[in-house]
Amino acid sequence: MRSIEWKNGKVRIIDQTKLPGKLVFLDISDIGRMREAIKQLKVRGAPAIGVAGALGLYLGIKNSRAAGYASFKAELGRKADYLASSRPTAKNLFGALSRIIRAAEEHSELPPEKIKKVILNEALAIISEDAASCAGISVNGARLFKNRERVLTVCNAGALATAGCGTALGVIYKAHALGKIAKVYSCETRPLLQGARLTCYELRNNGVDVTLICDNMAAALMAQGKIDRVIAGADRIALNGDSANKIGTYSLAVLAHYHRIPFYIAAPVSSFDFSLCSGAGIPIEERDPFEVTGMFFRSPAAPPGTKVYNPAFDVTPAGLITAIITDRGVLKPPYPDKIRRLAETAGAR
Repeated sequence: MRSIEWKNGKVRIIDQTKLPGKLVFLDISDIGRMREAIKQLKVRGAPAIGVAGALGLYLGIKNSRAAGYASFKAELGRKADYLASSRPTAKNLFGALSRIIRAAEEHSELPPEKIKKVILNEALAIISEDAASCAGISVNGARLFKNRERVLTVCNAGALATAGCGTALGVIYKAHALGKIAKVYSCETRPLLQGARLTCYELRNNGVDVTLICDNMAAALMAQGKIDRVIAGADRIALNGDSANKIGTYSLAVLAHYHRIPFYIAAPVSSFDFSLCSGAGIPIEERDPFEVTGMFFRSPAAPPGTKVYNPAFDVTPAGLITAIITDRGVLKPPYPDKIRRLAETAGAR
């Protein structure tokens, strides 16, 4: 199942707002629809958003009539800023857009028509690299699991969130194939229910025993000894290991720490923000109050005019993270020096 791909000159995505009721594919041919798809979570998950941004930038520039590099570069920058305004937290989006711009700069001697081909090839390379990253994460993470364990996860960090098998769910798939996982518990992940709608959909389709729980049931399961490990994805990771992920992840880390349960973050190197010293600098997206009060309800869940705070993400402090599983190996605390070395090997400036 490919959440996003380049097909017949268009970007084909799975409309994740329609799952699990319907499997609907959308063919996107212009930058405006791509930004809308990202903003409305039709395509979601940090790695998949990065791919969407790269391909969306190509869609935005492919019909450019710029005669020279200077005007082409200016137009490319405007289109990149337009896409970047869709969602602020996922590092992969900004990294992919910067990478496309950098590829254009490195070929500035070419005419714009040829630079367009360079941009498309760079976007396609991001797809291939993300799939390879997911495979690496799954292998590295599965080594941490023992026999027939029970795992808790939050949100959706699987094939729907990436161009490959997933990050956190990729680890689960690999460990399950090795007989290391007996059962997965999926937090529903309010308010948009990515765990209920998407993670349960994925795991069931792949033959993994999954049980859905409300977000506020996690502590009770841990106290009952029903959870052996917790694993989640990440949208952005700072130099010190602080990790931003879907709202509620921080709560699970606190609970896991109290109950002495290993808590893992699984993410590719492309989700690390080497420019941030700590999670305090990670921008947190705040979304429409309707997602809390009205979406998925037949009638409003709160009185009219009720004030709503709806952050899409929270930041888990590095001190609560047992290990960060990456495509280049497993990092264990203390994180800063190891992440700096990771930055060096990744060619980060």
